[in-house]
Amino acid sequence: GSERAALAQDLLGRGAQEMAALLNTSAEETQAMRDRVSELGGVMSDDAVKASAAYQDSLQDMTTAFQGLGRGLMSEFLPGITECMNGLTEIFSGDAEGGLGMITAGITGIATTITESIPVFAISGNHDSPERLNYASRLMEAQGIYLAAVYQGVEPPVVLEDAHGPVNIYLLPYLKPAILRHVYSEAEISGYEEAVAYAVDRWQVDPAQRNVLVAHQFVTGGSTCESEELSVGGLDQISAQVFDSFDYVALGHLHGPQKIGRDTIRYAGSPLKYSFSECSHVKSVCIVELGEKGRTEVRLVPLVPLHDMREVRGTYEEVTAKSFYQDTDTRDYLHIILTDEEDVPEAMGRLRAIYPNLMKLTYDNRRTRMVQEISGAERPEERTPLELFRDLYELQNNQPMSGEQEDFLSQLMEKIWEGQS
Repeated sequence: GSERAALAQDLLGRGAQEMAALLNTSAEETQAMRDRVSELGGVMSDDAVKASAAYQDSLQDMTTAFQGLGRGLMSEFLPGITECMNGLTEIFSGDAEGGLGMITAGITGIATTITESIPVFAISGNHDSPERLNYASRLMEAQGIYLAAVYQGVEPPVVLEDAHGPVNIYLLPYLKPAILRHVYSEAEISGYEEAVAYAVDRWQVDPAQRNVLVAHQFVTGGSTCESEELSVGGLDQISAQVFDSFDYVALGHLHGPQKIGRDTIRYAGSPLKYSFSECSHVKSVCIVELGEKGRTEVRLVPLVPLHDMREVRGTYEEVTAKSFYQDTDTRDYLHIILTDEEDVPEAMGRLRAIYPNLMKLTYDNRRTRMVQEISGAERPEERTPLELFRDLYELQNNQPMSGEQEDFLSQLMEKIWEGQS
């Protein structure tokens, strides 16, 4: 041991003192350290290293962005964050019960800090149950959590103060014409835009002050995907001009982060991809800084998940070739589109040997494209509405209408025509 230490001193100088303990470690002790690192997840695959690098970049961006909120504020979160990280370490090392307890305590600490330091503003959306969310809203206001779940007419804004004066925060839960008419029976409202415009006008927003609106509506011009439920014909669309009185409009409803018209009318989007129609989305957190009246800065911090949601396309032979997937994260959530003309036996199971998180498998070939082709009716003006509807039904359901269904449809059409005559 002394000879190795002396040799290290000659070669490394002062740094040898720090390495002395390691140089004098036995093979058994070294193996034990290796096992501990592996036990804690310190040994990572190439894919995991790449995914971790992207995650760390995103985490660093997020940390840098939140520094603008104040170093003192961030330091208050550190005890809770540290407790959560220690809990994860305990879980990875085998103590699941103890680790979960630490994580629970850490999350509780973070939540307490948030309610004591940062006001939270939330509204109900089209998928929520407004009455359920609203039951304790008044109690939560005392904790700095402002929740507008049920539209009840004119509610005064929450006023915050900073160096530039007051900021008025207006909350507008998801609003339908019927909901507004229930509150204002005298209002002659027939569409979504009229309903939202009526609600905004009732506030009498002062354009000389700084005003922020939180809303959940479908604004015309927004880019949609399969994850959203939209009204037939775009009946639920409203114009961005309805929000001209506000310095910033924080919108929910659409999953893709995007601005509508001006940079200060924005959909934050969902934090994760919830369907393969969102594969092209770049998820992000929107950081908005309000300066003096007329000065609003918007920054986007990308959110990079540990496992992405992607679509992969090619023949079975192509997508199973190592050269095809070796530079990708094979643990991503995938929709694989095979272009083989013939179905591949046991394709799903065999592909999951390479792509363990394969979620969807489809084919795109001459057979599937033929099934999807829709040809126009020959001389539709010479066919009856019943015949046209019969063709549409068969195309959609791959089977003809029953006699009972045809009788019902005939009677329904006759009633419609009688009402129009």
